[in-house]
Amino acid sequence: MHLIQPFAGLRPAADCAPEIVAPPYDVLSSDEARARADGKPWSFLHISKPEIDLPEGTDVYSAPVYAKAAENLQRMVDAGVLVRDDAPCYYVYRIVMGKHTQTGLVAAASVANYDKNRIRRHELTRPDKEDDRVRQIEALNAQTGPVLLAYPKAPAVDAILKAATSGAPIADATADDGIQHTVWAIRDAATLAELTAAFDAMHALYIADGHHRSAAASRVCAARKAANPNHSGNESYNNFLSVIFPDHELAIFDYNRVVVDLNGLSQAQLIEKIGSAFTVEAVAGQVKPARHGEVGMYLKGQWYRLVIKPELVPQDPVARLDVSLLSDHLLGPVLGIADLRRDKRIDFVGGIRGLAELEKRVNSGEMAVAFAMFATTMADLIAVADADQIMPPKSTWFEPKLADGLLSHVLG
Repeated sequence: MHLIQPFAGLRPAADCAPEIVAPPYDVLSSDEARARADGKPWSFLHISKPEIDLPEGTDVYSAPVYAKAAENLQRMVDAGVLVRDDAPCYYVYRIVMGKHTQTGLVAAASVANYDKNRIRRHELTRPDKEDDRVRQIEALNAQTGPVLLAYPKAPAVDAILKAATSGAPIADATADDGIQHTVWAIRDAATLAELTAAFDAMHALYIADGHHRSAAASRVCAARKAANPNHSGNESYNNFLSVIFPDHELAIFDYNRVVVDLNGLSQAQLIEKIGSAFTVEAVAGQVKPARHGEVGMYLKGQWYRLVIKPELVPQDPVARLDVSLLSDHLLGPVLGIADLRRDKRIDFVGGIRGLAELEKRVNSGEMAVAFAMFATTMADLIAVADADQIMPPKSTWFEPKLADGLLSHVLG
């Protein structure tokens, strides 16, 4: 049972990638997807957000939506816009966002190793979101949304991926947001075997993004295994589509918090209460935290630097996260927000939007206070996953996002 395997990818035909490449299904609303796909019949959004081809207001979890996704996928295959490789390959995927570049391997990752926690998670999943991905996979008989994984230090793997990028790519597209996505195929049998062996030697892989997609793949595998009296373990449903980057190349942005009200406190009372766990300093200009334990707070047009008192920082890998320290010593006891998943008084803002977005939401009166966080690190994520623990909600924001449509994993 290998940790990863090559697979025969379903991918854009020559020169079609720019017409097909699309943002991940879960970063756009239906209205945004409809606008982005307007005039683009081959956009992968017709598969990942198929409600855009149905009447507005259609329930996105209704049966016609999944049926439309399957219809649109078949239409693109029949038109020759999407083609499938004849033999299993590994693929090298490079993303360039401004000055940031990351290069990873596209592979079919082992569901059994996910189930055994050798492919490690750090987030809880929601049943409704899992159900959606299960129904999407079953309707398409394919996994079209890759799971973002990280692999630990492996210079030999890095070198193989770098060498592969010296050849001609099989897909190259710059998306509407200016991010470049390029894919190369590795077909050489010796190199395929070398990569498989290199990953087999790793103690673990780590899910960075895609917990619902990986959980859904596990459920589909279990159902198909139970229904297949001739199950051998070699079926394609035993694996899931993944893109695996070296952990040192992944970029985690801060995931910031904004709160609707001050829980009945005045500005002075809030600052006084915060002072029991943090040192509080008013600062001229924005506060972007530069180290663990530091938080920027924006309140009534003023930025403050909050620094957690050192004696309050525990060694536990979850409790010592900055997002945990803020929740345990400020959001909960001071602002009365105990459940980040369900409390409607709090919202979350990806750091890619910048601190100006926090100022905007407070200055508009929509929110009363904003908190700028120090970004969770890959070392933090790995420590939590290795301890078999779960991060608080909205702890990590990865950029750039993987594109949809460049490679899909057909189940049989």
